[in-house]
Amino acid sequence: MARPHRSFFAHASALLGLLSLMAVACFHFPELLTSREFRAVYNEQFARHLLLVGLAAAFVLGTLAILRDRNKRIATIGVGSATLAVLLGGTNVQFDAIGQTPYSLGLDWFVLSLFFSALVFVPLERYLGKRTLSPLRPGWRTDVAYFFMSHVLVQFILILVTASTSTIAGLAAFPSLKAAIQSLPVWTQFLIAVFVADMAQALLHRAYHNIPWLWRFHAVHHSSRHMDWLAGSRIHFIEIVMTRSAVLLPLLVLGFSTPAVNAYVILVGLQAVLAHANLGLRFGWLEYLVVLPRYHHWHHARQKEYVDVNYAIHLPLVDMLMGTFKLPRDPAQWPQEYGVMKLETVPKGIVRQHLMPFQGGRRFDDYVD
Repeated sequence: MARPHRSFFAHASALLGLLSLMAVACFHFPELLTSREFRAVYNEQFARHLLLVGLAAAFVLGTLAILRDRNKRIATIGVGSATLAVLLGGTNVQFDAIGQTPYSLGLDWFVLSLFFSALVFVPLERYLGKRTLSPLRPGWRTDVAYFFMSHVLVQFILILVTASTSTIAGLAAFPSLKAAIQSLPVWTQFLIAVFVADMAQALLHRAYHNIPWLWRFHAVHHSSRHMDWLAGSRIHFIEIVMTRSAVLLPLLVLGFSTPAVNAYVILVGLQAVLAHANLGLRFGWLEYLVVLPRYHHWHHARQKEYVDVNYAIHLPLVDMLMGTFKLPRDPAQWPQEYGVMKLETVPKGIVRQHLMPFQGGRRFDDYVD
């Protein structure tokens, strides 16, 4: 049993060391590397304290792994990255007031999101997982790359989504309807927004499965052969833009208030991770009220009878209305296998997977297996 723990020390050190190095880069180039929208969520002092914790943990865990002579190469990456971060200024990097820039990368959003997601879900999946699955399971590097892409390019995604929806929303203005919706309490707006957005998402989601050229983009997401909190990140860039546009459009047209929309955005982030997580908890009747891991795992099942069901990401009610609800009554019954039905249609790696939809249904020898 000692080997997994030692491996964990080394890889945790590498993760924390590399994240710390990225955080220092954010301090050096805040206008270029940090998201204007996300900077409003945290303050400088919080970021410096968190960086200090990350550096200390990277050194301690990496040193322990090296002393125990397990995964020394990986541990050296962690210690070396943390050392370079300190040499580049560590927590003492100073910067002037951050000016306004038209574009910036969301490296800070990636660092904080990956750190806290791993901090919460790695222990949960280790002790409450339905399957014994290492965080370093096959394909984890590809999914981290997707996680990196979607977070670092968050501002560019927002620009594309806004551009694709604002004009249509402006043309389809309903002032009286917007006034009526905004007169409701925020919590009521939030519940309505969840239902409206989930219905829009589910309709598009079903189109992804039934229209061949759309499926080629969505097949990337379904190519994951191992389901955990990170697997939900595997989404083609074009699908990200299309799905977020389809969800945002009805919310803009109907005129939900900013607090209600912001609350919905937070829910999307949390539930997208939770729905894919490797958690074997039994939620009972809640599985029929809210989309939880077992419900969405059946959507990813590599079984013919589940290829056209469970499209909702928030409310099973949406699938019930669409006639696409399907969930085994036995709470102990989970899918035996995940992935696309034709494994050879999706290659390995984020670059090849992004090119795949444009290659006309090509078959690949090096596929996700």
